[in-house]
Formats: sequence, structure tokens, C-alpha cells
Amino acid sequence: MKRPNFLFILIDDMGWRDLSCYGSTFYETPNIDRLARRGMTFTDAYASCPVCSPTRASIMTGKYPATVGITNFIAGAAKGKLLSVPYHHELPLSEKTVAAALRAGGYQTWHVGKWHLGKEPYWPEQHGFDVNVAGCHWGHPANGYFSPWRIPTLAERPDGEYLTDRLTDEAIALIERKDERPFFLNMWYYSVHTPIQAKREHIARFEAKARELGLDKQEALVPGEHFPSEHKKDKRVQRRVLQSNPVYAAMIWSLDQNIGRLLAALEAAGETDNTVVVFTSDNGGLATAEGSPTCNAPLAEGKGWMYEGGTREPLLVQWPDAVRAGTRCSVPVTSTDFYPTLLEAAGLELLPEQHCDGLSILPLLQGGDRLEREAIYWHYPHYANQGGTPGSSVRMGDHKLIEFFEDGRLELYNLREDIGEKDNLAGDLPDKTRTMHEMLQAWRASVEAKIPAPNPDWAPAAAPALAGAGGR
Repeated sequence: MKRPNFLFILIDDMGWRDLSCYGSTFYETPNIDRLARRGMTFTDAYASCPVCSPTRASIMTGKYPATVGITNFIAGAAKGKLLSVPYHHELPLSEKTVAAALRAGGYQTWHVGKWHLGKEPYWPEQHGFDVNVAGCHWGHPANGYFSPWRIPTLAERPDGEYLTDRLTDEAIALIERKDERPFFLNMWYYSVHTPIQAKREHIARFEAKARELGLDKQEALVPGEHFPSEHKKDKRVQRRVLQSNPVYAAMIWSLDQNIGRLLAALEAAGETDNTVVVFTSDNGGLATAEGSPTCNAPLAEGKGWMYEGGTREPLLVQWPDAVRAGTRCSVPVTSTDFYPTLLEAAGLELLPEQHCDGLSILPLLQGGDRLEREAIYWHYPHYANQGGTPGSSVRMGDHKLIEFFEDGRLELYNLREDIGEKDNLAGDLPDKTRTMHEMLQAWRASVEAKIPAPNPDWAPAAAPALAGAGGR
């Protein structure tokens, strides 16, 4: 059997509700929607962290962020009522990445786009990639989306070029120049991370749509509590309560156009049927800070938070040779699962000591309805720039338990009945709460997860006008 190619598309900061096929009525994503119709849509897919670098490390290694030792975005650090905890500021060279494993198995390996897993010498070239285009230590395009970008691993072209277009050009060129070997194209776009910038004509399109829908007349941002971190304690969380930002919508529109171009290039090369296309995001949509460009409702909160809006992601998989078109899967899966899935799909030997926290989802792609896994875990012992506080969580079946480290608070939700995490069942289901908390504690001990210590110098801001933990 011919080994499949892999096109792994990772979007930065895209929320679960940011696609038409996931329910957005303002954003438009016809090409991504077509991808969904031609493959499998996952309803309960998760990033392994509510911020980017840990999830990216998890995808590359098949390990939870706490296992690999990258638990925050590189090089973020903040303190509040609790101190920060140490973590690796680069992906250790001792890790055998999925790219390295595929290359050893005879694959061409190409990385295009954001990396954000350490400074040199920890760039993609040192982690199993034959080609690196635009991958470096940057977490976002610091000079904006219109050239000159001054990204050290991307050659400049005429001023004014849009970064999403250019990255797609580079990826298409790689597909057109491929040799007879199968390829792994790690397509990690910088979009839709800040700065929120788009082409003028696309912005105008969605300004008009906002007017037509009356969204421009509705209050989109709601001020909340003070931020819990020291460096932002005098500022307030700003929650977006509806999707109405024309610039963000235009960014998504440009991204969708480029996904269409990329898929057309596969078709032109005669590789569509034999290519596994994976489309997902590294954390939830930015909904509570830094301009709050999107809204993840009905999910709670967004990027940087332990709630579903911070970690539940779109996940689409197209593989015409193996995955039935138009199918849906509600089995929970997470970032660690991609590594063993790609190896199994390639017919290569699994590396369980490396991808120790992941399970192959190939049985789901082939029509199965369960995985042999008891629970999925998260550990984010940091203050997020978006208002989230340090904590851990576990999902077992339909239930999810969150432990918040500032005060030891436990929250338990039935996600099947309460996707918005509005009804805390911890008091009503003490046995379930205790069992899941013990599971979470045992898992943390097994991976030697670091817990933040109290900050002896903490001085909070004045009491917020809006009461309630996290504004909930």
C-alpha cells in the first residue's frame, strides 16, 4: 500500500466556534467547510494547553506539556497571588519529534510558518525537518502581517505582501517540487494571532455584513474583573460576547482562501486521495483581552483559561482513501494523539516511550466510537495574559473537573449537558468530585508537575466592580 502524505494545518488562536462548519454565522469559511464535508469533524477535540507553545510541543512529542516540561508560552512569565513556576524555554533536542520519526521512515519533512519552540539551535531544522520556512522563536509576526516582516527565516519580497498568502505560496512550491517520497508538510500559520490585521477589501466586506446583520449596533465588549496577574492588575478583563469584529472576520476569510489554494495544489499534484489533511488550532480563541477579537460562546472564556473556550478546538481530518466523507466524532481527543496517529497511518513502528501520552485516533477515523483511555489531563500552572489563573483539569467521560491553585477551588461540570460550564456540580456530586480530584493529583505526581508557591509580596488591585471567580 502506498504510504500517505501528511498535511498538518495548525492555526494560531482559532476558537472552536470560528468556522462556519462549527456554527459561526458571521465568519465565512467555505473552503474549510468543504474540507469538513469531505472528511471527519471532531466535536470534542482539545489542545493540550490554553496557550500556544505547550500545545505545539505536545503535537511534536506526543507528550503532555507537563511531561515534556513546556507549560507556558515561551518566554512568558507572570505572577499574582502565586509565583510563576519554571519551565523549558525550548523544545529539548533529546525529544524525537514526529518529524524526525517520519523522516527516519522515508518521508520528506517540511515546516512552514510559526514555530515558537525556542531560539536557535532549537528551530525546526534541529527537530527533524528538511526544510524550514518562517519558523523561528517568534510567537507572532512582531512587525505585522504586511511585509516587511523581518522574520529571520523568511526572505523578504516586495513591501505590502500579506504573510498568510506568502506562507501558502511557499507551501505550494514545496508540493510542486516534491520527489517520489511521501511528504509531511507541517503548515503552522501565524494567523489568527494578534496583531489583528487584514486586507482592506476583505475588511470592507465584513463591515458591510456587520451592518446588514445589525451587529454594529450591538454592544460586543463587556468590562469585567481586574486581571489577577501583577503586571496587569490595574486593567480589566474585556469579554467579547458576540462575533462581530470585521477585521478578525477578514483575517479568517484570507486564511480560508489560502486553505483553498493549498488544497487545490494537492489536487493539481494528483495527491488529494493519498494525503491525510489535519486541520486544528493550538488554543482557544482570544476572547477576553488584547482587543478580544472573537467570542467562543457557547463555550466559556477563551485563550489562557482552563474552561472549554481555552482548550476545545476545531479538528477536521480528510483522507479520501480511508475516512468516510461527512462523518462526525464526539470522542474526546487531544494534541498528544497526532504523533501516534501519523505513525500508524504511515505504517511505521510506534514509539510508545516517546509519544507516551498519546493514542492513535486511527480507529476513530476508520469508524470506531471509542478509545481505550480513561481521561485527558491539562496542567497550566501560570497566569495567562488573558485573565486565566493557574490550575489543572481532567476530563473523564462527560465530566470535567478543574482545580484552581489560588484558593484550591474545585469545579465539576457535565459537558454533555452543560457545554458552557455554568452549573458547578462539585457540591452536588461529592463522590465524583473526590474521585476525579484524586485522579488529577495522582497524574500530576506521575509527571512531576510543578505547583506554584504563594507570592509573599502580592498586593491585589482594588476590589473589582463585578464579583465572582473569573467573572463567572
